[in-house]
Parts: sequence; structure tokens; C-alpha cells
Amino acid sequence: MDIVFMGSPEFAVPSLEKIHQSEEHTIKAVVSNVDKRRGRGSKTSPTPVKAKALELRLPVIEVEDLSSPEFAEELKALKADLFVVVAFRILPDHILEIPEIGSVNLHASLLPKYRGAAPIHWAIMNGEKETGCTIFFLDEKVDTGNILLQKSTEIGQNETTGELYGRLRDMGSELILEALDLIDSGEYELKPQDHQKATPAPKLFKEDCHVDFNRPAIEVHNKIRGLSPFPTAWASLNGDKFNMYASEVGPDLDLKPGELTEHDEKLLAGCETGTVVLKEVQLPGTKRKTGQEFIHGHLAEGMLR
Repeated sequence: MDIVFMGSPEFAVPSLEKIHQSEEHTIKAVVSNVDKRRGRGSKTSPTPVKAKALELRLPVIEVEDLSSPEFAEELKALKADLFVVVAFRILPDHILEIPEIGSVNLHASLLPKYRGAAPIHWAIMNGEKETGCTIFFLDEKVDTGNILLQKSTEIGQNETTGELYGRLRDMGSELILEALDLIDSGEYELKPQDHQKATPAPKLFKEDCHVDFNRPAIEVHNKIRGLSPFPTAWASLNGDKFNMYASEVGPDLDLKPGELTEHDEKLLAGCETGTVVLKEVQLPGTKRKTGQEFIHGHLAEGMLR
């Protein structure tokens, strides 16, 4: 099939590579966001997808306004059979209607659960034991289309969003290739989503990342790992922002919620019930430290609020 690939972040790069390496399908063009400043300085840099496309010598279309007539005309001229969308923006209906077969999307959850921008984060924060990847056909509403393929994977009890992100990124790239071969064969069945079982996974903001220690230890632990490494769980310690990147459920000790202490060379914080071991933390203007390093450099006392 002739394909237009759409994506921007690093999550989409393995899928782009897999399709490019396949002998059965041809990428007519890669659509990605415009270059922007990433980090300090005034220089702009391409999205990870655009950078990889240029490396692979694939034609690139940079787009800012998805509704522009010029963008639609560029896509129509390519005469693609299928659009493949991985971690991109919400496409207008008139764009979805361009390819003959339709547009498929790779989503990092077992739809209809966790529809939205942050499915990996929310699955971990909610303590899910499994998640996976879904390939579905896009329609006019976000993450609601008919399902072509799904594959599940267990979530480790201490696994972070960063770790699961890497696994789902690679799993998804294999699944997208399987989906393309299935579509090309014409021998597939689509499964409508049960919208009554849908759960949201909205974008996360700073206030969503504040940790309330007046919650059971397992909930606090899930929130810390679900927000690691980004956008990062935090609480206040003596007026300073205290970031937390890794944790595990700790022993039952008589601590107040948010109370810090040292126990067996570990940094512990009290919760509503139980404790959490804070394994990797950071104060403003300092590097990340293990809990043991923090104990040796600071007083392991105070209240996280």
C-alpha cells in the first residue's frame, strides 16, 4: 500500500522505521509538526519523527494548521491508500476522508479504556495490572473508532511510565506492521468499541502531579511511578518543591501522612495507611539523588505537604 505517515514524538519513530523497512508498503510522505525551540537557546530543532524521516530520505510535510486548504491539497496529490497516525494531533474530518481505505491510529491503551492524551500515565496511576496497544480506524471523535488489532502486556508493580512507554512504543511498532499486512490482505474484521466502558486519560498539568500523602501507600506509589520521569510527582518540603521519581511500598510504621524518616538506610514517607520508600528524589537546583544519597546529604525529617 501507499502510505502517508503522521507523527511527531519519539514514540512514533519505531513505527516509522518498521514501515519503511517493510518491502510491502511505501511511505509517500511523512507529516509532522513544524520545527520549534526545544530546550534552551534560540535554535529550533525538528521533531523526532521529522529527524528520522530526513535520515531515511523520506519526503516531509511540516504542518501547523491542519485545516488549511493547502495541506489538504498536498495530501490529495499523494494519492495514498492509507494514513497511519501515531502520536499526532486530532485530524479534521475532511483530512480523514482523503485516503481510499481510511486512517488508522496506534494508541497506547486497551481501548475503550484510557482515551485521551496520557493513557500510559493514567493506567499506572490507577494501579492497572495490564495495558497494551490498540490499532483502530479513526473517525470524527477522539479514540472512538472501530478496533482492528489489540495486544496486551502486564504492568510491573514498580514499573514507571518511562519504562512502560518504551515497551509499548516497541510493541506498537510491531503491531502497526501486522495491522498494515492485515488491511492489505482485505481479510479482517473490525470490532466496535463499547463506549459504556470508556475511561478518560486527559493531559496532565502541574496541579495533577501534586502528591497527597493522606492516601494509602499503594495509591501514592502508583502516582509517583505513573508521573515518572515526566511530568513528575511533587510535594512541598519546607517550602521547596520536592520531586519524586521512583518509589515502592514500604513497611508499616507509625508515621503521620507526609512525615519523612530514615529506616534501614531508606528514605520513607508516611501515608494515610502504610509508608512509601522514596528511591529517587530531587530538590530545586540539585541533581536527582537516591533516597540513600538524600539521607546522607540532608536531615531525613520534615513533612511533605
